[in-house]
Amino acid sequence: MKVVKKQKVSKMCLICGVENERGLKANFYEMENGQLVALFNSPNEFQSYPDRMHGGMISAILDETIGRTIWIHEPNCWGVTIDLQIKYRNPVPVNEPLLAIAEMTESKSRIFKGSGIIAKKDGTILAEGKGIFYKIKLNQIEAEGNEGEAVFYVPDDVKEIAIEHIIFKKS
Repeated sequence: MKVVKKQKVSKMCLICGVENERGLKANFYEMENGQLVALFNSPNEFQSYPDRMHGGMISAILDETIGRTIWIHEPNCWGVTIDLQIKYRNPVPVNEPLLAIAEMTESKSRIFKGSGIIAKKDGTILAEGKGIFYKIKLNQIEAEGNEGEAVFYVPDDVKEIAIEHIIFKKS
């Protein structure tokens, strides 16, 4: 898979915020096949049971990744979650590089649907999700008191990443 472009991130988002000291700092890449890939490494602070990521964080990563697929098709829109369903397949480890991969499955005038997974680099599927999202224009989510400040930006010039060919293992 080849990267088409790196998506913008925010400063303080729990998932993508580059200035959020307690955040995940995930990076998102639009792929030539229309999917969105997030690369992240969950720190110990996001664990529940020893060495396992908390289910709420798993849900949050899938929510963010699936919701961002709108940018591939409608770059001036953002997805606000209406419904999100998660299936936890295997324990999601902390302190290990992981992938979230999502795609839009349906789009209408005001809503879209999508699905996604979290996987290890060896292709083992750890969690699956699907959701329904309401489309809003990006200018509707500007932060109060920060007029003129971009909510989203690209913090560096990274344009490409290598995504190894992964064969996903259902469990």
